[in-house]
Amino acid sequence: MGSAVSQLRLNPLTGRWVTIVAERAERPTDFAPRTTEVEADPDRPCPFCPGNEEASPPAIETLDEGGHWRMRVVPNLFPAFDGEEPFAVHHLGPVHVEAEASGIHEVFVITPEHGGGSHTLTADDATDLMLVLKRRFQQHADTPNIRYTQAIINHGREAGASLAHPHGQILGLPFVPGEILDEQRAFSRFEGGCILCTTIEAELVDGKRVVFENDDVVCVCPYWSGSPFELLIIPRRHDLHITDADDQSVGAVGIAIRDSIAHLRAALGDLSYNLVFHTAPHHYSGEFHWHVHIWPKLVTTAGFERGTGVLINIVPPEAAAEQLRSIAVHA
Repeated sequence: MGSAVSQLRLNPLTGRWVTIVAERAERPTDFAPRTTEVEADPDRPCPFCPGNEEASPPAIETLDEGGHWRMRVVPNLFPAFDGEEPFAVHHLGPVHVEAEASGIHEVFVITPEHGGGSHTLTADDATDLMLVLKRRFQQHADTPNIRYTQAIINHGREAGASLAHPHGQILGLPFVPGEILDEQRAFSRFEGGCILCTTIEAELVDGKRVVFENDDVVCVCPYWSGSPFELLIIPRRHDLHITDADDQSVGAVGIAIRDSIAHLRAALGDLSYNLVFHTAPHHYSGEFHWHVHIWPKLVTTAGFERGTGVLINIVPPEAAAEQLRSIAVHA
């Protein structure tokens, strides 16, 4: 990349352009440290810590060991989506359209350790985390009004977490969200087979954006990164849905998530991030390849990004991957 030259790169998963501005790249130490306090009321007992189970609705699923739980899935006390009504659109006039926000909203407590996180999981725990998720996705797929399930982990207040205890959310939706529709269309349009299988091949040949890879998974800073240190975790086995993948592939993605966060933390400290799972909509049989996005929250979305939908990334993915690769992370 030439000196002081910005570059537009196309994100093939969304069809949107991103802007890479190399000369504005900041040193990692220049990024503002994240706010360590997450809860509005830090004196309130943590509802996700062992001993406070009565603060949550009864668990839907629990992994126990020696009389103590390792992971729990509980209904969200304040669900954004709830109920079994089929998706029905109501036109209240020429521009006002609404529908019932029916669906499922669950909280996934990933560890009993309040100060832990994805990066502290053992290989077995990281694998089990994914197997629990796979079971929840299957349960959602078997629920009549659920068309798509979105699993997320928000870490840190800047990323939207309202509780510090490591947890994720699993949302069963009665519709397919726009971001997934964009990806669906992109997979269908792509001429060369599968976008992500082709991405794996191209990135392994190039090598500049690969953070790590093994027989089951590849972790890259994607060529079209819209934000600093963005990561994409791609299972090497081509499966549409997380529920199609075998346990080996699913578990390997869990370990890759743990290692990805460990690399980010080693480079940037205890950063905030959003982690999202993208899988094909339930019962969809077209082109897709399930994958995981990790978006560190290092910069603020400004007016240009909001107004145009075009992201500006001040750390080229090649530079980010080189820095993350250079750090030895021990499991």
